[in-house]
Amino acid sequence: MREHRPFYLPEEWAYCIHTMRIQKYFSERKILSRRETEDFILKGFVSVNGIIVKELGTQIDPAKDVVEIVKAARPSLGKKLTIAFHKPRGIVSSKIKTEGPTVFDLLPQFKYLNTVGRLDKESEGLLLLSNDGTLTATVTGDDHSTEKEYEVTVREPLTRGKLRKMEEGIRLSDGMTLPAETHMQGTHTFRIVLREGRKHQIRRMCDAMHLTIVKLRRIRIGLISLKGIDSGTFRPLTEKEIASLKQVSK
Repeated sequence: MREHRPFYLPEEWAYCIHTMRIQKYFSERKILSRRETEDFILKGFVSVNGIIVKELGTQIDPAKDVVEIVKAARPSLGKKLTIAFHKPRGIVSSKIKTEGPTVFDLLPQFKYLNTVGRLDKESEGLLLLSNDGTLTATVTGDDHSTEKEYEVTVREPLTRGKLRKMEEGIRLSDGMTLPAETHMQGTHTFRIVLREGRKHQIRRMCDAMHLTIVKLRRIRIGLISLKGIDSGTFRPLTEKEIASLKQVSK
């Protein structure tokens, strides 16, 4: 009979299981995004057990180590602001002026903010601008937890069969799309809810269904909608709305 010997995990392996990078630690606790954490580490703004660290690969044990933003650097966190903007058609969702008029040409007072994801030039609707890295990482992350709803008008008559295919998933050049939710609004208009954000995804999905988009408008991100926001105008998000965007769906 074969002898069964106990298996012991090597000590260095056991250590790795319980450790993580500071970037992941701060990101999971909604303190800073990973990118923001890297910037703070390089500036010497983060300490582990009272010792300043400047190595991006530093591993910590959350159960044992005390990881903090040093007191002198806390003002660098600054005041976080996120606004909901109703982007008009023909406006670029970036700071690259060579592509055309940008959202920051319309909102020069918010040049210090960044767009949370993008909305292509020919599309319109809800766009978030923020300097909150944690919120940005949550909304644009690849865990597919934040719903984004769009209203689409097409030239050709719609059929429920084509919408059903969109719901089930369509094979694009970069793989199958995730299951979606659709609602027919009329002969040429439908709504679609996505949990992913591939480049020009809805336009490519419609193209695969031989549908020509006439108008594409994003009407909701998570619980945030366009209600009360006219085209070209904005409003700041409330703390409750920001908290709802940072919650990861289960």
